[in-house]
Amino acid sequence: MADPSSYRPRPGEIPDSPGVYRFRDEHRRVIYVGKAKSLRQRLANYFQDLANLHPRTRTMVTTAASVEWTVVSTEVEALQLEYSWIKEYDPRFNVKYRDDKSYPYLAVTMNEEFPRVQVMRGHKKKGVRYFGPYGHAWAIRDTVDLLLRVFPVRTCSAGVFKNASRTGRPCLLGYIGKCSAPCVGRIAPEDHRDLAEEFCDFMAGRTGTYLRRLEKQMMEAAEEMEYERAARLRDDIEALKKAMEKNAVVLADATDADLMAVAEDELEAAVQIFHVRGGRVRGQRGWVTDKVEEVTTSALVEHALQQLYGEETGDAVPKEVLVPALPEPVEPVQEWLTGRRGSNVSLRIPQRGDKKALMETVERNAQQALALHKTKRASDLTTRSRALEEIADALDLDSAPLRIECYDISHLQGDDVVASMVVFEDGLQRKSEYRRFQIKGFAGQDDVRSMHEVITRRFRRYLAEKEKTGEWAEGEEALTDGEPVLGEGDPLTSSLKDDDGRPRKFAYPPQLVVVDGGQPQVAAARRALDELGIDDIAVCGLAKRLEEVWVPGDDDPVVLPRSSEGLYLLQRVRDEAHRFAITYQRAKRAKRFRAGPLDDVPGLGETRKQALIKHFGSVKKLRSATIEQIQEVPGIGRKTAETIAVALAQAAPAAPAVNTATGEIIDDEEPDTTAVSSGEPVSAGLPDERRGQER
Repeated sequence: MADPSSYRPRPGEIPDSPGVYRFRDEHRRVIYVGKAKSLRQRLANYFQDLANLHPRTRTMVTTAASVEWTVVSTEVEALQLEYSWIKEYDPRFNVKYRDDKSYPYLAVTMNEEFPRVQVMRGHKKKGVRYFGPYGHAWAIRDTVDLLLRVFPVRTCSAGVFKNASRTGRPCLLGYIGKCSAPCVGRIAPEDHRDLAEEFCDFMAGRTGTYLRRLEKQMMEAAEEMEYERAARLRDDIEALKKAMEKNAVVLADATDADLMAVAEDELEAAVQIFHVRGGRVRGQRGWVTDKVEEVTTSALVEHALQQLYGEETGDAVPKEVLVPALPEPVEPVQEWLTGRRGSNVSLRIPQRGDKKALMETVERNAQQALALHKTKRASDLTTRSRALEEIADALDLDSAPLRIECYDISHLQGDDVVASMVVFEDGLQRKSEYRRFQIKGFAGQDDVRSMHEVITRRFRRYLAEKEKTGEWAEGEEALTDGEPVLGEGDPLTSSLKDDDGRPRKFAYPPQLVVVDGGQPQVAAARRALDELGIDDIAVCGLAKRLEEVWVPGDDDPVVLPRSSEGLYLLQRVRDEAHRFAITYQRAKRAKRFRAGPLDDVPGLGETRKQALIKHFGSVKKLRSATIEQIQEVPGIGRKTAETIAVALAQAAPAAPAVNTATGEIIDDEEPDTTAVSSGEPVSAGLPDERRGQER
């Protein structure tokens, strides 16, 4: 625990101007980011008597080891920089909202030649128009099914679209009138885009004009005695009205607004947002957060606004945002929202009328979300705490292992030997800390030796990080091997250049190392740690056959009850390490199978390889081309063309394919790559006796 006075800036050193400040811990990790109208006044609040600080603030300043700041011109710039740094550094003491689910959106891919309507989740993509979010994907599909009768926009995947174009036959939706079938040329690209634009306009709330136009067309058709056309238009109008009924009118003046409510207690807060477009609730979403810092409702609202609109522009930011409390001060936030939208945004608290009534509904949703989250969280925390305590008791540890690392070796009969490292913190996955290794110290299959190598390399990197941060005692000698550790051979020094607080790859030690295996693997891991002089990290192994827990030096395993939460947690950790390892091993094997003669050409990337294949049509034609012909490909110079020609001349051409049914030699054209067909599993390219022998 650090004394804040040890790193307190000298008097007069802190500027009295707007800016953003960062607290770092002893490992140089950024643990808190904040902004201030006056850096001098704000930072002075942190360096007062600890007894006067809020308990969470006290924990933060005693965990920190240094503070630094960046001066900006305005409070708006400070708001933008604070958001960027919180997203980049993920500081542990900042409020971070967690989406309680991955919300589905109705998306229209306007960035494609033939826009497609589909359900999308996750990060938003450029050139795609989104509507929602919705509570359930089935609600989107029901709405789309009704609207396709009037707006027969493409909904099929790229594979289905290409197959229909190739065969000249549309899918079922094309036959029943729910797709205009652009795949077979029934509609021109520009007409299909206009159809997609009308679909988007209707979803955006501009429904009245379109309905009146359809009603007028229906009356005209009836007057002209085109009764079938009039009946079809009548059914279209009913379908549109039915789709509109799924979103009840809540604000009569066709308002575009987002309503935000916050429910909180001493430890946690829940945020609910209703998205109202055209006076109708078009979507809803919610977040929860731990209050790891002393924070007011106004600050919670400000953080929520940053997360909600930090990456949005244009109409995605509504004209009006209704909140339960205004940020302090409100002007920079309102100016920032106006800049994101490109026009004026009103940020206010509703006082009366329909908007006040709807805000009360949003508040009730927030309270229910917080109550539900606390019920689930209490159960989860209790279970995880019990599991960690059971592991500590079984392995005779001094305290519960809050950080657990698990290692597994994967190979296919000694080929493509790789290892995985997965991390669980407080009983939960920490996927950003996962790492993968290639075994390079020797060739062949030896799980025990592989485990020794991986543990040695991982903790040698940890010792190097300790040396860099100055945690070594005087006279200790650094242990580094300079060998590549991570991925495809990144050098040791490349990942030790992080001086700005971003998480390093191997800087933080676990309290427990778990290996997938029995007594030999455990002994190898313990020996590796002993050789590095590390004696404060516990080691155990989990043997899959009987789910026995092995510890170093014991001839008998530790047997945990089958119903033990501790055993269940160890199994989850082990299974996750196995999944991560075998995924990497299969990817390496598939990459090796896909390797072609162009892969051996130094300096030739994927873009230029694809350009060569596209220009010549096949590797066979490229091999017979002259240097001058190769130079005709954009981006290929004389020297590169010569290198390609030499590489292809030295590479032996692939053997011709044979039709095993007829004995016919198929020697038409070489394929673009030597990959196994994407429609088959990778194991289809292996001898029968090697399938299923991965580990």
